[in-house]
Amino acid sequence: MGADLSHLLNTYGMQFLNSYWVSLQIALLAFAGGFLLGTLLTVARVSPIPPLRGAVNVYVETFRNAPVLCVLIFIVYALPDLGVVIDYEPSVIIALILVSSAFACDNLRTGINTIDAGQIEAARALGMGFTSIVGSVVLPQAFRSVIQPMVTLFISVVISSSAGSLVPLAHKELTGLVAEINNHEALGVLTFLVASLLYVFTGLIIAFFGRRVERRLAIWR
Repeated sequence: MGADLSHLLNTYGMQFLNSYWVSLQIALLAFAGGFLLGTLLTVARVSPIPPLRGAVNVYVETFRNAPVLCVLIFIVYALPDLGVVIDYEPSVIIALILVSSAFACDNLRTGINTIDAGQIEAARALGMGFTSIVGSVVLPQAFRSVIQPMVTLFISVVISSSAGSLVPLAHKELTGLVAEINNHEALGVLTFLVASLLYVFTGLIIAFFGRRVERRLAIWR
């Protein structure tokens, strides 16, 4: 086993690092997009316009319960039939954004529910409008209260970036590289072990910085 591991790292070590970087890029772009879209959805979800709130609820329930794989298959194979063709890597990122934004919206709604209603009433009494209340009172507190759920979501997005292995990306992500290596060599468990360790390492790093950010924000409260 030691000889196989040495062969794997010597032969494919740089490819593992490159594929790991591709996975991180996909995850970072998808999480940033999902967080931004989730924030906009949250604002719409608490707006005083019932049809808008209803539309956001449908969106959140749909994509929160849809596997990333199903969303990706729809984008890659169904949209071209409707005349919409998207390259493979953007398709993976869009699928992750759609799903992660639904969870981000749900997390932020939970954060908003922790805010004392008296603060909102006081802001209204001061003559603040909906946009000012949301931007100055609601969202800043909601963001601080959902650090850990967002960290968990980020880790989930990193892991879910492995869905990219199911489409022919120009630059292989981590799980796709493992499949490619095992198609050429009978290294089996070792390739999955290396990939798993990289995923675990990434999750631990994200969790570590998430805890530091949460502690820092707790001091500022």
